Amino acid sequence: MNPTQPATLVPEPALQPQLSLFGRWWLASRPKTLPAAATPVLVGCACAHAAGGFALGPAAAALAGALLLQIAANFANDVFDFEKGADTAERLGPVRAVQAGWISARSMRRALWLVLALALVVGLYLVSVAGPLLIAIGIASIAGAVAYTAGPYPLGYHGLGDVAVFLFFGVVAVAGTAFVQLGYVTELAWASSVPVGCLTTAILVVNNVRDAATDVLANKRTLPVRFGIGFGIAEYHVLLGLAYALPLWLLWRGQLTLWALLPWLSLPLAVDLSRRIRREAGPALNGVLAHTARLLLCFGVLLSASLLLGAPSSPRGAAHGSLQLRPASGSHGVG
Repeated sequence: MNPTQPATLVPEPALQPQLSLFGRWWLASRPKTLPAAATPVLVGCACAHAAGGFALGPAAAALAGALLLQIAANFANDVFDFEKGADTAERLGPVRAVQAGWISARSMRRALWLVLALALVVGLYLVSVAGPLLIAIGIASIAGAVAYTAGPYPLGYHGLGDVAVFLFFGVVAVAGTAFVQLGYVTELAWASSVPVGCLTTAILVVNNVRDAATDVLANKRTLPVRFGIGFGIAEYHVLLGLAYALPLWLLWRGQLTLWALLPWLSLPLAVDLSRRIRREAGPALNGVLAHTARLLLCFGVLLSASLLLGAPSSPRGAAHGSLQLRPASGSHGVG
């Protein structure tokens, strides 16, 4: 679609004159997605605390970096999905800033690079704290945020978005947060990254199931487009099932006490969402998407509490099953 297309094709055009410049950029940042970026950091901090190595400075920097990368991904998605024709007046999800004419594609690109530059500054601090390995992690994270919808092989357009989200917003976010505070990644941190990655990916799955009809027109080959809506719904159920199985595994392994079952307090919400995604379609799935994000936050808070209350408190609990990536002594005394 051309950026100069008539305003009559823009969804909810009456909203445009009511939005201030700040309001447009605030909505473009998609604030409802930010708790999903903060949750892995919260869990990673709980893992670091359980190992006796919580550090405020690196933890705060990890949170800032996660939020900036989420905003960058949102900006990239906004502008590149519009330019590729995936975001049109017929989209079923919330209105997008570039497609709606609130912000020009050129301005969105500039904002994207600005946010990435800020994320780079945060990354340089984390490199000074945790060592050169963070350079590779940072480059991969920035590339992942942009390559989801941009570049010669956009991941989201080739059915690889689910894998990217699981890795970068689950495994890398949780394990990386623990690493910048401890200097190593405990087995508990690796394990805790799995349910976070599953539930974050479940948010994307709802989005892809909802948009399958329009994505196919834009040649956006998400998994529901490739294999059908039923596949997407089944994937959603599997992801939720894996998330709730993990606390049982931690309990069985003796990594956590009975506090490991705290995340199961959110199970009624998960059951309700599992029913709704089977029954609802189209714009009605916007509610399922929002509540899946809420499920991630609730589960993440409860999982963090279980890590703080149920993890071994002895020094052995900090090092047992850890992957020592560099000397742990170099990460302490910061923050």
